[in-house]
Amino acid sequence: MFFTVAASAPLTVLGGGVTTMFAVSGNVGAALGYVLLAAVLAVFATGYAAMSRHVANAGAFYAYIANGLGRAGGVAGSAVALAAYNAIQIGLYGLIGAILQEFFADKAGLNLAWWIWALLAWAFVGLLGILRIDLNATVLAILLGLECVVVLIFDAISFTHPAGGTISGAGIAPGNLFTAGIGAVLAFTIASFTGFESGAIYSEEVKDPRRTVARATYLAVAFTGLFYAVSAWALSVLTGPENVAQASADGPGVVFGALEQYAGTAVADIASVLFITSVLAALLSFHNGVARYLFALGRERVLPRFLAATSARSGAPLAGSLVQSALAVVVFLIFAMADRDPIVDLFTWLSGSAAVGVVLLMTLTSASVVGFFHGRPGPETIWQRLLAPVLGTILLGVVLVVLLFNFDALLDPENPSYLKWLLPMFPVAAGVIGLIWGVVLKSIRPEAYARIGRVAEDGLHDPALHPAPEPDRWAHAGQR
Repeated sequence: MFFTVAASAPLTVLGGGVTTMFAVSGNVGAALGYVLLAAVLAVFATGYAAMSRHVANAGAFYAYIANGLGRAGGVAGSAVALAAYNAIQIGLYGLIGAILQEFFADKAGLNLAWWIWALLAWAFVGLLGILRIDLNATVLAILLGLECVVVLIFDAISFTHPAGGTISGAGIAPGNLFTAGIGAVLAFTIASFTGFESGAIYSEEVKDPRRTVARATYLAVAFTGLFYAVSAWALSVLTGPENVAQASADGPGVVFGALEQYAGTAVADIASVLFITSVLAALLSFHNGVARYLFALGRERVLPRFLAATSARSGAPLAGSLVQSALAVVVFLIFAMADRDPIVDLFTWLSGSAAVGVVLLMTLTSASVVGFFHGRPGPETIWQRLLAPVLGTILLGVVLVVLLFNFDALLDPENPSYLKWLLPMFPVAAGVIGLIWGVVLKSIRPEAYARIGRVAEDGLHDPALHPAPEPDRWAHAGQR
């Protein structure tokens, strides 16, 4: 659960996601969007968790779709996943660059361009990815606990210092949510939840995937949905509903300014440091997720075999990690050379595109649950194997349509009009290309095609791809 929640990063969501959502959408009732999406995702998670008991694969959604909708569909899903997770990970480099730039300029008088700070963060994340230094559960527990304390302090400040002297319920009024800007709200709320499904990525590495993945997923949805909704409402209470969009234009400053004013400079400084570690944890989480997808696809020969290569010392997906790092640095440096804003452009554009990809991916996965359980005996109830997956597919489909037709709410009015179609079509186009490649694979590599979505154990023992790691590091491999 710590790995899962760390991917969505509570303090990152409040300081970066919630503030940007209000500033871009101008939707006063945006806080309720988290509750709405949490309910939809809870329905989705029912079938997803049930299927996780049968499919353990580092490719997660890719393997689920392959087993439920066919192998070519699985390849399409993998392409959508790679497009979406790369987009959100690369977009976060814009956010980390901007906050490091502001932090060091304010605290140390060091004025460097945002992309220089992004490069430093990129080197740090890339190194940890190669070494397989995932922040372990203990470290994540401490960091997440401190993040949550900071967010709770902000919430307490907001509700005890409301604008106008009274706590307004406008931020959670349904009538205020279903108005202009709902597309942007859905994009940012989905982006905030992105990572909740990442438990399945680690299903090959846990002792009991039949129970662990399901528990982590349910807990992550419930916790993040309620926590983010309350915090977004708190921000609207602090600033006043009518002023929340304008106040949020300051980004993280509106959060840390309130902490400094009412809780003291020390608390604000600690919160700023935790904000940085929060984004770094999210960057590392998505980086590792993409690396594992590339590893799974290379292992099953869907993509070039070299992507399945792992480190002899750490067992990390070495090639996948290096490829993700290379793609990330190229993209955010292009934005820097084009003099685009790291938050309004890089973070917002790629977060929105990622949101479309994630919703599309979850819609396909929910539909695949029905196909997987059709005619398959097992202890799952009719709700788990049919009703919840069908309902989840319908609900996610509605969210996807609303998101697509309201995507322009994410964009600055000065942006070219074609971006409202180009950005959301990026993950869709990736899926189409993946589907075509899946069909081609059936003809040119029938053996590889037959293995799609099926390999979880045998590929791990290919000595050409996985040199024997040091014995002391693998003393408990038998337990795994």
